[in-house]
Amino acid sequence: MTWSEMQPLLTQGTYDTLYMVLWSTLVTVLGGLPIGILLVLTDKGGLLQNQPLNKVLGVIVNIGRSLPFIILLIFLIPVTTAVVGTFIGPTAMIVPLAIGAIPFFARLVETAVREVDHGLIEAVESMGGGIPTLVGKVLLPQALPSLVAGVTTTVITLVGYSAMAGAVGGEGLGSKAITYGFQRFETGFMVATVVVLIVLVTVVQLIGDGAVRLLARRGRTA
Repeated sequence: MTWSEMQPLLTQGTYDTLYMVLWSTLVTVLGGLPIGILLVLTDKGGLLQNQPLNKVLGVIVNIGRSLPFIILLIFLIPVTTAVVGTFIGPTAMIVPLAIGAIPFFARLVETAVREVDHGLIEAVESMGGGIPTLVGKVLLPQALPSLVAGVTTTVITLVGYSAMAGAVGGEGLGSKAITYGFQRFETGFMVATVVVLIVLVTVVQLIGDGAVRLLARRGRTA
């Protein structure tokens, strides 16, 4: 396979991968952020202390994290079909990608929020600050560098998940690698796909690291 033949396939595969990863990242953040915060607030000593709810959330998150993504992907085919109307294609893959990543990101959020100085939390409580004030003015701003690092890790994880999704009709670089690199024994195309994935992950990591350093500097000078 020549470069002129590979280029449109790699371009389309990259576009599909970015489409799946970006949308699933958005859904993951919207779903995982409140769950992670609730895991902290409902824990023992939290402002919304509720041990039964905390245990239930913890079990759900642990179950989601323990399932290999390829198994979860197949298990969620009926759910994906019900939501999107099909289980094949980039749009359909957003459903299992997000469901698979939300528990992972929720734990990263929980860890980041727990690192916030407890003295700041007590100060807000002593001044009569409620949950919205605590979350919006203290927890999220103070944990922001760690949260951005968590989003970066999640995006990189989703890139890997999206490649696996290619095995069941998810399109993207994974699908192209299987169809052309493996099934048609095009070693050159397989190598090119791997290189593109490495570049994507490297760019995401560099952007994420840069954002974390910038936020950390602003936090020190604030």
